[in-house]
Amino acid sequence: MDVTGASSGGRHGARVLSLATLVGLDRARRTPSVSDRLPIPAGMTLPLGCDAVAVPAALGAQLLPRLPHVGCVYADRAHWWWIVPSDSDVALEWPTPARYTAGAVVTRREHGSGAGPGPVELIHRPHGTLPYTPPIPLYLALCRVTGATPAWSRPLSA
Repeated sequence: MDVTGASSGGRHGARVLSLATLVGLDRARRTPSVSDRLPIPAGMTLPLGCDAVAVPAALGAQLLPRLPHVGCVYADRAHWWWIVPSDSDVALEWPTPARYTAGAVVTRREHGSGAGPGPVELIHRPHGTLPYTPPIPLYLALCRVTGATPAWSRPLSA
């Protein structure tokens, strides 16, 4: 799908934007401040961008041994966050209770002292310079532990 927008360049003064470009522009518009993001360890690179999948802590411990490769994982007492490449939510419905967050944003309620989930800490760092957990194995493991059916395995309706 292409959208034509006003521009001084191109044929007849029009510029064509693809759907991928529009999605990227929307994500850039919604990008949070750096202080809201999970901090990527020094020496690691993000050639594929950076999003996160949050799961309740009880599920996080069940997922870890089911994965062939684990990237950076952050946790507090309530949640675990898995770093995945940007746009790992395209064509995937992450099963409940997982939350997909563009930009690896941590949203937490403010709590009084001594209450709440505690600080977010890095609990797993992979060898090498890439912080990613591959999203498809993570998705399948999450489907397994939650009893969800992967989107591509569901029957189609007419």
